[in-house]
Amino acid sequence: MGNSATKNLVVVESPAKARTINKILGKNYKVAASVGHIMDLPKSKFGVDIENGYTPSFTVIRGKSKVIKQLQEEAKRAGEVLIATDPDREGEAIAYHIAQRLKPVNGRIRRIEFNEITRSAVLRALEQPRDIDMNRVNAQQARRVMDRIVGYMVSPLLWKTIYRGLSAGRVQSVALRLICEREQEIEAFTPVEYWTLEAELEPASGERFVARLYSIDGQVLDPKKFRIGSQGEAEQHYRALQQEQYVVADVRKERARKNPPPPFITSTLQQDAARRLRLSTAQIMRLAQQLYEGVDLGDRGTVGLITYMRTDSTRVSKEAQASARQYIAEAYGSDYLPEKPNVYRSKKGAQDAHEAIRPTYLSAEFEPRRLKAYLSAEQYKIYELIWKRFLASQMKPAEVERTTIEVAAGKYRFRATGEVVVFRGYLQIYQEADESLDAAENGRDAAEVRARPAGIPRHISTGDALRLLELIMEQHFTKPPPRYTESTLVKTLDKLGIGRPSTYAQIISTLFQRKYVERVSRALKPTELGRVVNDLLVKYFPNIFNVKFTAAMEAGLDRIEQNLATYRDTLDEFYHPFQRTLEEVSGKIKEIKSGLQEATKEKCEVCGRPMVVKWGRNGRFLACSGYPECKNTRPLEEPEQPVQVNEVCKQCGSPMVVRRGRFGEFLACSKYPECKYTQPISTGVACPEEGCSGTIVQRQSRKGKIFYSCSEYPKCKFALWNRPVGRSCPQCGYPLMEERMSKKEGYFLRCPQCKHKEVVEPAEKLALND
Repeated sequence: MGNSATKNLVVVESPAKARTINKILGKNYKVAASVGHIMDLPKSKFGVDIENGYTPSFTVIRGKSKVIKQLQEEAKRAGEVLIATDPDREGEAIAYHIAQRLKPVNGRIRRIEFNEITRSAVLRALEQPRDIDMNRVNAQQARRVMDRIVGYMVSPLLWKTIYRGLSAGRVQSVALRLICEREQEIEAFTPVEYWTLEAELEPASGERFVARLYSIDGQVLDPKKFRIGSQGEAEQHYRALQQEQYVVADVRKERARKNPPPPFITSTLQQDAARRLRLSTAQIMRLAQQLYEGVDLGDRGTVGLITYMRTDSTRVSKEAQASARQYIAEAYGSDYLPEKPNVYRSKKGAQDAHEAIRPTYLSAEFEPRRLKAYLSAEQYKIYELIWKRFLASQMKPAEVERTTIEVAAGKYRFRATGEVVVFRGYLQIYQEADESLDAAENGRDAAEVRARPAGIPRHISTGDALRLLELIMEQHFTKPPPRYTESTLVKTLDKLGIGRPSTYAQIISTLFQRKYVERVSRALKPTELGRVVNDLLVKYFPNIFNVKFTAAMEAGLDRIEQNLATYRDTLDEFYHPFQRTLEEVSGKIKEIKSGLQEATKEKCEVCGRPMVVKWGRNGRFLACSGYPECKNTRPLEEPEQPVQVNEVCKQCGSPMVVRRGRFGEFLACSKYPECKYTQPISTGVACPEEGCSGTIVQRQSRKGKIFYSCSEYPKCKFALWNRPVGRSCPQCGYPLMEERMSKKEGYFLRCPQCKHKEVVEPAEKLALND
């Protein structure tokens, strides 16, 4: 094994993961990275042969030929090829495509997998190589084919009826439907007025407390069923209560246990981190991936700090339980250890393929505070959260004493409740984020989110007389259900069985990328475009883009993986009802299109026909109803006084103003319609071509795609697909960089010349765009 010619080749997805594994395996192995998927369905054509059992035609992803060639060169020299991609369906599909490309040069290919990148887990995996699991591969390919069918067949319908470039997705459209339906509930909601009364009371001991009016004549107050509905009614009760004697009717004390939460799965990590840390689901998953694949810890090298982060199982290995118990006993004492390790049941339908998300090493040297210097601020927060949650899951429950005091005042009953922690248990290390944080940021009344805090007297007994110090009368209105946040949407998708751990973040990211939703505070609100798309899909595809059908398809993919259903039968179950609906809708294009156009009283200044409201890439605009004979358009809402800029018309010398058309903002002559000269708005970035005095402006291709080119075109033909930024490349000195976005790296700048990348923080991004 010492000869380099007989080294075994281990293939993983990412360079970071490769570095971590390379440190573990040493000189007898060569670890190489595929840098994600190497094959996918083609971008330029459908790529699925439906008549031939939904056979997909996967092609090499652009730019991956070089990676494949390098892997083939390494495989030729290797004794054996071990594919160690992620332990889920997507990882299995990547492994399958890698194996297909490497088999012609080395037939000795096996699959290994591990849930954590530690020495023991990797060495154990080497002892248990297996063949590629074709059930997993088929499940992943069925998902990809379903998504391609919907995207390829429904998206053109949106292009024909709204505008080109929109997209529909099998799961993303159902998530959009949930968001839109919640918005409709909010808009349809009628607030109901109600009043609360609270009494500040004092027993003989002098320990003041506040109790809220709970019932009148035995009827429990409830804003929906029985309420004090007006100020006049509240004042009537207020006056009556001023005359009553207040007596303690009952004091109840009970011990209760608060059980620790289970260790994180993907959805609960996303929910908790989103609430506490104000991070998006995409950010959370990117940070967790970095912790899983390995972080440079100085002299210790690159170390994987958490287990695999895409999981729906709360299962924990016995070794991890033992490590946690030892750490808890040493750090917190044996009083915090339950007699037996805590075991948690996974939700119904969980794939249970991997353990829960937990730290890989539970010892003092891997405590979050000791690794803080090696982690980014956000990596540290995610690692600390996972560390604390896992340890808490293996600790004793907390014990509390709950006290309820009932106060009688004639026909009125007041109630005060309080809670004292008797034994902290798991609360010593972890407290769950309050879901009311989501509600409060969605505009719900604080009184509905959290009761007014009140101290409870320790020395009080039934029959004690109480002195009324103050009556507090307060008006409220019932609130509509809150908008979804990323956290609550993930919780709902998980509960309904829509999507899987690997897809939640991508679903939400896609909705933002398509401009179907926007953030208001931290809540998700559908845009006008999102609502138009949703209304169309729900109206014409009610049985496809709904929760029940989508959840059934997800369950079908699970059955393929479990070898309980075939690839073809599952896709038949999906495709046949979809095809019937699509055929019906395809004959209604004119009806759909006319339904989306709004008639107006405006007349076309070119031909005199009525103007109608249409949709374009940048929102709604006015267009002549005589299209295509008359192609006149104008902004729907023209400002009373268009904003004037420091430029003059090149044709007539009049000032130029900013106007908005179907393709966004542009500069136009202020003398329109006498002078119809227009020009694009400059980005302010100088053209980098030597000897050119132009600036880079935004333009649109014939197919509707935005690009950036020199204002001196056609004299200068410099062009970019990505928005330029007036910042020189620190690597090669090129005078500009371009904005880029990727799933893995988020927003960054890249030099068009040397390809140097520079990560940009969100605040810096805003400054660049200002």
